[in-house]
Amino acid sequence: MPARRSTSTGAPDDPPLHPVVERVTARIAGRSRATRAEYLAQMEAARAQGPYRHRLSCGNLAHAFAAAGEDKPALRAGRGPHIGIVTAYNDMLSAHQPLEHYPALIRMAARNAGGSAQVAGGVPAMCDGITQGRAGMELSLFSRDVIAMATAVALSHDCFDAVLCLGVCDKIVPGLLIGALRFGHLPVIFVPAGPMPSGIPNKQKAEVRQRYALGQASREELLDAEAASYHAPGTCTFYGTANSNQMLMEVMGLHLPGSAFVPPNTPLRDALTVAATEQALRITALGQEYRPLAHTIDEKAIVNALVGLAATGGSTNHTLHLVAIARAAGLLIDWDDFDALSRATPLLARIYPNGAADVNQFEAAGGIGFVISQLLDAGLLHEDIACVHGGSLRRQAMQPYLEDLALRWRASPAQSRDPDIVRPAAAPFDAEGGLRRLQGNLGRAVVKISAVAPEFRRIQAPARIFDSQDALLAAFQAGALEGDFVAVVRGQGPRANGMPELHKLTPTLAALQDRGQRVALLTDGRMSGASGKVLAAIHLTPEAADGGPLAKLREGDPVRIDAEAGTLEALVDAGEWQARAPAALALDGNRRGVGRELFGLLRGHVGPAEEGACSLFGADA
Repeated sequence: MPARRSTSTGAPDDPPLHPVVERVTARIAGRSRATRAEYLAQMEAARAQGPYRHRLSCGNLAHAFAAAGEDKPALRAGRGPHIGIVTAYNDMLSAHQPLEHYPALIRMAARNAGGSAQVAGGVPAMCDGITQGRAGMELSLFSRDVIAMATAVALSHDCFDAVLCLGVCDKIVPGLLIGALRFGHLPVIFVPAGPMPSGIPNKQKAEVRQRYALGQASREELLDAEAASYHAPGTCTFYGTANSNQMLMEVMGLHLPGSAFVPPNTPLRDALTVAATEQALRITALGQEYRPLAHTIDEKAIVNALVGLAATGGSTNHTLHLVAIARAAGLLIDWDDFDALSRATPLLARIYPNGAADVNQFEAAGGIGFVISQLLDAGLLHEDIACVHGGSLRRQAMQPYLEDLALRWRASPAQSRDPDIVRPAAAPFDAEGGLRRLQGNLGRAVVKISAVAPEFRRIQAPARIFDSQDALLAAFQAGALEGDFVAVVRGQGPRANGMPELHKLTPTLAALQDRGQRVALLTDGRMSGASGKVLAAIHLTPEAADGGPLAKLREGDPVRIDAEAGTLEALVDAGEWQARAPAALALDGNRRGVGRELFGLLRGHVGPAEEGACSLFGADA
């Protein structure tokens, strides 16, 4: 009989923890025993030194408060807790543009609550939607590590009792969290901006993209569709990496409850930002409710993240990011953990690209609060994690609202308001979750199975070999992609060129599938949270540029991908396969231009995809 969970309520009817969740959690804790103990010891040593600014020299301290305005007297005298704000604001990213005014609101809220706040630093925030299919995308994944380092630089002033992280999108939230975890003796709350209003239906946008790929729609028609989809401040409303980030912050307890999908520039959003500031001041080591980040992010919180990702059909990018986040907290996870939990977790949500709805419609149907409640009731989430709001994960399922301008929370809906978008655990869209780990003689990969109809989850077809997505698109334009095939796009891994997303291929491959061909993608690159209806085995490791088996494939080799069974095979005689030498890859074109020459150090030190494709954890980690 599986063990019962320890919860803050101790209620006798709490459901037992699912045996797979229990087993995977124990497995992670076991393999991480030494690294986690070392991490916690580091954080405890930092905490024991007390608030850093109280130990600054007069010159150091004077620099710290020189421009602090109204807060200068408090900072000089060491009165009240002090918040460091790390912001990813820029006004090119629609999701981050609303963050422009947050620091002024936070400073005011902190002052009114007896504390103070300063912007400790900014971090870069690039938009994958702008760089898709372009050379700049080759900096995208590495930007996560740069953001982590920039977060560390911001917090290195050693002046803060708590941290507010302002960020939303793809690499930004993982980078902020990785950096903040190295200051895990401090409490850290993530403060999002919320989604933009719904634009044209995602299905309509996808149809225009496919028609444009086939030459049946003009550029002006395509631009009209894109501009009607991405049209206002806020996060893009499809369920890609950015909105998967927001779900993860909820199930790991790093948001105030229900913060993820409240629209920007609204009274409720401002009230949540003020409340996050007030809560950050309450949970510092100076008071009685200390909740450091190191205690919030443990093996239970990481397992919650893996389950939440599977239950909602979240972004495949998190098979990289969560590995790196866990590593920053001294925890070791791998794709077997993702796969085991996904197979034990029902799919509860259908949000584009896994369905027709966007995140606003998802939230209206019950949203994250409903999903968390359902997963808790099914014993699939750890309730007893140290959420930043001070309660257990059960409270995280509450939904915020305003009553006479006062912030309140109420229970999330007990029933789905739209079963075409979100369903209870007892009647899910699928008995298993959205992700699979594949393995075989070609290596290990992941697939977002929730986006692929069951009849397209298996393929056996000849390989068509390409060294770039542009080469594949050129073959399509030339009419050279006939019959069934597995499109192999190699030399796209982190060491080769920074592991860009290959989302540019989605409309073309979808168009081929729609005209009756059996097609799939096999790559050591990424497809992102926008992974669509075509079977895509991605993040293949070892990558081709590191001597991986993908470099052994030849044009016409039969390849079998079975996402249901979790297998990935080149159907080549074993002796011949063993004797083959890897093909040489032409990578010189990925080394210069758009700043790529500045990232050679990261390409040279980056780890494999299953270790998070991270360049940060070397001999000193």
